[in-house]
Amino acid sequence: MTPLMNLLKLPDAAQSLDEELVDVLAENRHVRIERIVSTGQSSAESFWYDQDEHEWLVVLQGAARLMFDDRRSVELKPGDSLQIPAHCRHRVAWTTPEEATVWLAVFYHDDAG
Repeated sequence: MTPLMNLLKLPDAAQSLDEELVDVLAENRHVRIERIVSTGQSSAESFWYDQDEHEWLVVLQGAARLMFDDRRSVELKPGDSLQIPAHCRHRVAWTTPEEATVWLAVFYHDDAG
């Protein structure tokens, strides 16, 4: 058994981080589960995620906006989840600067079953 972890309990220094905080909570060769903490960070204007794996994510706290390369944008608030297929180019356009945004992200491959 792993130690008890509260996903919303953040390190004291979390608000002053220059980059997102990423904790890998569990992983094997098919699946990786991460807690991501954003404190106002966004992707560089010219950067796009283009991942080999699918991603399912949920915002637990805070808010964020994702942009897709087809110019769609999605605003996420606590409880909102989103499925992003592999190679769907996207970027983080905005996260709340006044409050930490806590994401739970599950990355997986089609052959996970």
